[in-house]
Amino acid sequence: MRKRQLFKLLALLLVFALGAAACGSDDDDSSNGDDTTAGDDTGSDDEGDDAADEGDEGDDAADEGDDAAAGDEAEGDVDTEVEEEDPAIERVYGGDISVGLEAEATSLRPWDDTCSSPCYNIAVTIFDKLMEQDVDGNYQGWLAESIVPNDDFTTWTMVLRSGVTFHDGSDFNAQSVADMFPVQLTGGQGASSAASSNLTGVEATGDLEVTYTLSTTNSAFPAFLSRAALGLVFEPGAAAADPVAFSDAPVGTGPFMIEKRDIDNETVVVRNDSYWGTDPDGNQLPFLDSITFRPIPDEGNRLDALLSGTVTAIGSLRQGTIRDARAEGDAITLYEYQGSTVGGGHFNTLVAPLDDVRVRQGLNRLNDQGTVLEALGGTGISFPGTQFFSPDSPWYSEAVAAAWPAFDFNGGTALLQEYVDDPARSDGKAVGEKIDVELSCPPDPTLTAAMQVIESVWTASELVNVTLTSFDQATHIGMAFNDAHQAHCWRFSDDNDPSITFNAGFAPPNEEIAAAAGVPGVVSPVNWANWFNADAFTASQAAIQTDDFAERKALYEQIGLLMAEEAPVWYSGYTATMIATDPALLGLASWHVPSGDLGSGLPNAEGHWSEVWLAAG
Repeated sequence: MRKRQLFKLLALLLVFALGAAACGSDDDDSSNGDDTTAGDDTGSDDEGDDAADEGDEGDDAADEGDDAAAGDEAEGDVDTEVEEEDPAIERVYGGDISVGLEAEATSLRPWDDTCSSPCYNIAVTIFDKLMEQDVDGNYQGWLAESIVPNDDFTTWTMVLRSGVTFHDGSDFNAQSVADMFPVQLTGGQGASSAASSNLTGVEATGDLEVTYTLSTTNSAFPAFLSRAALGLVFEPGAAAADPVAFSDAPVGTGPFMIEKRDIDNETVVVRNDSYWGTDPDGNQLPFLDSITFRPIPDEGNRLDALLSGTVTAIGSLRQGTIRDARAEGDAITLYEYQGSTVGGGHFNTLVAPLDDVRVRQGLNRLNDQGTVLEALGGTGISFPGTQFFSPDSPWYSEAVAAAWPAFDFNGGTALLQEYVDDPARSDGKAVGEKIDVELSCPPDPTLTAAMQVIESVWTASELVNVTLTSFDQATHIGMAFNDAHQAHCWRFSDDNDPSITFNAGFAPPNEEIAAAAGVPGVVSPVNWANWFNADAFTASQAAIQTDDFAERKALYEQIGLLMAEEAPVWYSGYTATMIATDPALLGLASWHVPSGDLGSGLPNAEGHWSEVWLAAG
């Protein structure tokens, strides 16, 4: 099956503001955490240098705009083709479905709360976006009909579509978007997103015309309007009146309306009969009467719920679950995707002994990716990770893949020994004493098994005392957000423009570092590793000052090479994801943007449910 072409032509981007401090986490799947961080999955293929071998296929596919073949090591790495459903199949109105999610969406306030895969599945039924990605990675209007910049990309003028109403019957117009902005600035997600995109003002300059004012150049601003914090449209009056209650009774313009919100049990949305959207054939959307979203954290229980008919569809970001689902054959339909979300973990580089590059490099070389993958159930499914871009991404770098520290037990042990024997070692211990490292991950069985593999290899060096800890996902994310961690398993990156991850991810992690770097006030709480490299930060800023793809790719490659040298993170592999459904559920991989072009499919197991229907009979 073909790979989705990503970032065709100019991929729009976001920037981290040089003049304002981030007040919360980045929008993409994090909040106290990020989409860059649903917070936990790891997975890989064989030893790290195999990624470079796979890279030829990935870059060729991107350059030719063609399909990337599945590699020899990850023969199962195939994306479900995004294509039109057979027009001969009757579109049927009515029916109720239920969807099993990996976790609860803890809140439905786009401006304030984390939005990872479970959240997006629910949120896009209630809230429309202003912009959305199509199948080729371009950003097109959703509630926006058009958006045009001035010459230096500091002002963007958006024209909204007419005839849209909120679920409470009030009109959606330019003033709605302008009134959303003060609410967005009150939340961690919204304030961080505004800072990261350089957004300083939103004004209604006509009934359906919105003018966005930026403090500095940002040629990729529309990309940020496709994500939760600034892109999901909510009724600002209800949100401002009672922000807390809004989470249980959200008001948007989306294809479904909230009927019931029972945290940790179910969220029920019902058809919005006044929805503005139609499919390319003119059929009024949505087709379904209702959707019930149920959090089912246990992977095995979630798959069993689908097989037993308790739910109609499930999402998963675990290789082992995908393997188990494949074994069920035609009993279920699988929509698989593996993009630029990569699993592994980050080291807190401000905490000894992880503040020493010898320790980070040594632990990276003691990361047996192949065995970790086996523990995760991902052998033959995921490519090994060496960077934030998967081999089928046009941003993928063979140079970075070759530079990333591969599994080398003797080499890793030698680096740790050098640190242990250093009288000036940063942890203050005596020469010859073992280092202490806390390795933490949520309590999913496959993640636990993967962490035990890492623990066993680190311990086998006879130079590391490893303490394994496990916390629920919300606590795990909160610990990273508050820097209460050492070695923390994590998911990084996504299929949006690289600047969404890089700009906030590599900005100064605290005021002291920001001041020393000459950018006082520029502080990012989502620099999870607390790693700051002036050259990486400068490159991330330079990459958003140009729209030349080759120049931008070279700058991101430079950052990847610096990461390979200083090792603030470790990788296992790219995150395979899926949505599995009852075979009677159709239309999931064939949703469209309003222009009629196909949408981006199902990256990160984020479903678009407005064009889904249940087959007749």
